[in-house]
Amino acid sequence: MTAPGKLAKILVVDDEMAIRRLLRGSLSRAGMDVVEASNAREAMAALDIDKPDLVLLDLGLPDRDGQELIGPVKASRAALLVVSARDATAQKVAALDLGADDYVTKPFDTDEVLARVRVALRNRLLADNTAPMVRFGAVEVDLAARIVRRDGAEVHLSPKEYGFLAELARYPGRVVSHAAILRAVWGPGQEQAVEYLRVAARGLRRKLEDVPVEQSVIRNEPGVGYRLML
Repeated sequence: MTAPGKLAKILVVDDEMAIRRLLRGSLSRAGMDVVEASNAREAMAALDIDKPDLVLLDLGLPDRDGQELIGPVKASRAALLVVSARDATAQKVAALDLGADDYVTKPFDTDEVLARVRVALRNRLLADNTAPMVRFGAVEVDLAARIVRRDGAEVHLSPKEYGFLAELARYPGRVVSHAAILRAVWGPGQEQAVEYLRVAARGLRRKLEDVPVEQSVIRNEPGVGYRLML
């Protein structure tokens, strides 16, 4: 966890020097300390020596597939944002299922990357503090007591609706893949039953929001998963 007053340390792993320079400039101007690695070997050394708070990881590295670094990065307790030209849905889902906190495809908008970096760092801080309460708008999710309130009044959710919301609340701002939610809430063997999620999402929006819309606080990422927007 980043100590108060200490700059967040970001490790940028990409074999393209132009991309590293672009990200270094944007992150540095945002007040972050940046370390670079051009391949997997350098990235592993930086994880051990520099102990970054967050890693921006390209998957197309010259000496190793970037997906193989997701495990070591998460084991280091750093947050992980994949930044890759691989834009196939299956690639995104695979990275998220392996533990990536988010996924941005190249070419990217630097403002969007910065916004997602801030969200991932905030979520890492929440995880380190093991906060059992998540709030968004007038809604609070008490993960310890398994209670959801809106404007102070308890909201009655079905067990599946609560399970779905709780999975998102554990990772606010982060995309949670369809398969991960279905496996956790509906059980193994249900990873393809995406329609269950659409039904649960509609029910949650209706109960938690004044004007339930498709892209609300429960945000659908088509073909990939859902995220809870705070």
